[in-house]
Amino acid sequence: MKETQTINNNSKSTETTERISGSEAVIKCLLAEGVSTLYGYPGGAIMPVYDELYKYQDKIHHVLTRHEQGAAHAAQGYARISGKVGVAMATSGPGATNLITGIADAQIDSTPLVCITGQVGSHLLGSDAFQETDIVGISTPVTKWNCQITEASQIPGAIAKAFYIARSGRPGPVLIDITKNAQFEEFDFKYEKCKGVRSYKPVPKTDETALKAAAELINSAKKPLIVWGQGVILGKAEEEFKAVIEKTGIPSAWTILGASAIPTSHPLNVGMVGMHGNYAPNILTNQCDVLIAIGMRFDDRVTGNLETYAKQAKIIHFEIDPAEIDKNVKTHIAVLGDSKDSLKKLLPLLKSNSHADWHQKFKDLYQIEYNKVIKNDLHPTKDGLTMGEVLKEINIQTEGKAAIVSDVGQHQMIACRYAEFNISKSNITSGGLGTMGFALPAAIGAKMAAPDREVIMIAGDGGYQMNIQELATIFQQKVPVKIVVLNNEFLGMVRQWQQLFFDKRYASTEMVNPDFVTIAKGYHIDAKKVSNRQNLKVAIKEMIECEGPYFLEVRVEKEDNVFPMIPTGASVSDIRLE
Repeated sequence: MKETQTINNNSKSTETTERISGSEAVIKCLLAEGVSTLYGYPGGAIMPVYDELYKYQDKIHHVLTRHEQGAAHAAQGYARISGKVGVAMATSGPGATNLITGIADAQIDSTPLVCITGQVGSHLLGSDAFQETDIVGISTPVTKWNCQITEASQIPGAIAKAFYIARSGRPGPVLIDITKNAQFEEFDFKYEKCKGVRSYKPVPKTDETALKAAAELINSAKKPLIVWGQGVILGKAEEEFKAVIEKTGIPSAWTILGASAIPTSHPLNVGMVGMHGNYAPNILTNQCDVLIAIGMRFDDRVTGNLETYAKQAKIIHFEIDPAEIDKNVKTHIAVLGDSKDSLKKLLPLLKSNSHADWHQKFKDLYQIEYNKVIKNDLHPTKDGLTMGEVLKEINIQTEGKAAIVSDVGQHQMIACRYAEFNISKSNITSGGLGTMGFALPAAIGAKMAAPDREVIMIAGDGGYQMNIQELATIFQQKVPVKIVVLNNEFLGMVRQWQQLFFDKRYASTEMVNPDFVTIAKGYHIDAKKVSNRQNLKVAIKEMIECEGPYFLEVRVEKEDNVFPMIPTGASVSDIRLE
């Protein structure tokens, strides 16, 4: 490396640049963006970058996952709990394509990721060279932005733009593909953070007229309902949101990714909406007169049949992404902008209220749900353990302060329904894509980003085995994550549908599982299995008190179902309690 000086005649200042390789430039760019941890898997086409990374081990901690999908999910977990950009790296061909599931998951769940892939040399592009894949073409539908770099001089500008796009506005994943020759080439390096991209406006300017109209409609509402999503958390608007609901007294329900923006126990928190959400907010969605959506996208799992969704209500949609307005549900008033700014400006325009009679309807319906569903989940009389009572005991012993990283399936719905969230960014799960195998690597990333928080992974026996190889990452990195597998020896959610809608034809859903405890111990992770109620409390206590990683298998009832449930294509009013 040698230094050169560039004289700027206009400013009469001297700028120092470095003559370095493209691969070293990648590392220096990451450092300039504040990256201290990245997840990845080396290979031929990215090897020059890894060679430079070796020299910077004291500044960037590289985590060798056991699969590139694990790297992407770990970066997601890191980003979701920290609010920072997660970084994943892989080689070309299969290494790059193995990132795609995690990238797609991040795209639909608005998670900021920067993924860097190696590529064959520029002269080989399009020749079907060994491990060549058009990863830019493949990833285009599931990235917020992507690009391919063929010259070393393009690296600083591309990486700066990538981080800016990933974290700004509605966050999302970006991918940078770097040819091998660009990694070897030398150039005069200088890095400047990106402060804007022409034609890209990440945060729309709030329309004051729309804001006033929204306030007037809210103030005149007799039966208003708020449904909030992850936009409140991504916008760091928790305090502003809390102030709005406490001033107006409006019952407020959450989507899966919105959970934890306010504490579960908050008196205005009326529960979860959606397919396996709470009875009251689902039923009363079709009785409210004003529905205020904040930072949510009216996903089909929330709305059910759009032809019958809140047709009696006037819809107000607070949203940062213009593409979400009127996409699924026609709005009466759209308030574009950052949630923190919009809610802060909305607050003084609102009148104080309590809506006592309206709240009573939520309480009455909750009691129906409690008697038919919740009581049986949390205080069962049958011999077998339920998933709900496991979550209840975790709540008690963590005081609702743990970050819960759940996989996808019945256990996920139970975790979302019954986990107590007293701290924001505590519910980390795969929402829109529903990716089985998400939880184990995501929990690794979450714990590494928040080492002072208790991070507990909840998975079923099916999803757990999709990325079970990441136990090796836990062992090598000594990540003290707590792993709970609720084992019902079924692909439980699919089995539930087969029971209810396919006459109990359990086609390819029963699991013949290995000895999970022995496998965990093979990775030098303390492990235990619990099959009866009297041992559950002690086992969870032992798990939480363990200073290192811990695996706990809980054998639960094989054919328990998750209720309430809105059947596919049905109205939210048709939610079933049994």
